[in-house]
Amino acid sequence: MSEWVAKRIASAQPRSSLFLVFRINGERYALDAVEVAEVLPRLQLKPIARAPAWVAGVLAHRGAMVPVIDVSAMTFGQPAAARTSTRLVLVHYRPAGEVPGRLLGLILEQATDTLRCNPADFQPYGLDNREAPYLGPVREDAQGLLQRIRVNDLLNAEARALLFPAADEGLS
Repeated sequence: MSEWVAKRIASAQPRSSLFLVFRINGERYALDAVEVAEVLPRLQLKPIARAPAWVAGVLAHRGAMVPVIDVSAMTFGQPAAARTSTRLVLVHYRPAGEVPGRLLGLILEQATDTLRCNPADFQPYGLDNREAPYLGPVREDAQGLLQRIRVNDLLNAEARALLFPAADEGLS
């Protein structure tokens, strides 16, 4: 086999991707690093009156108001523990492939590790969890199961209208 053919075959192979690994209720989850805009320490937020318990508040960040949700509270009903490893992760939120995306803040526990692996290693786990469509496929490794979180599926239409009202008004 020629060197050119070998390089061509290698370039056709799926490449590895980087994932930010965190925990919810002691279980491991992952975000694709390309969805992450910035990782910040947990910061003081402005609460949103009468919002669901998993809406942590709003952050003023570089001249923009960024809504923040507590993924632990959203997923299991318990807020993220106040640890030094709990982070405020700003992600690019693009529902239905919307361009440009919006920033959405996520409070994530133990968001201090990364993992490089092939995205195809994550496989469907056989459940149709309509109440949590953001819970994606899983990957098994020596530490157990690791589940992907799909950022663009985090908010339903009602939550989007609450957290991004001005943007949704133009869609009506």
